[in-house]
Amino acid sequence: MFTQFIADEDGSTAVEYALVAALLAIVVISALRLVGTRMNVMYTDTIGGALPS
Repeated sequence: MFTQFIADEDGSTAVEYALVAALLAIVVISALRLVGTRMNVMYTDTIGGALPS
């Protein structure tokens, strides 16, 4: 029974897809946070400089 469990590779594909999906999610979230921060600085400087005090 244990050797059959070790030889069974049906679940490994799902685990691999889950790891790829998790890595992709981390990359997307990091990129969006970086772009969001830069956009916030850009618009704050642009709009803040254009508005009267």
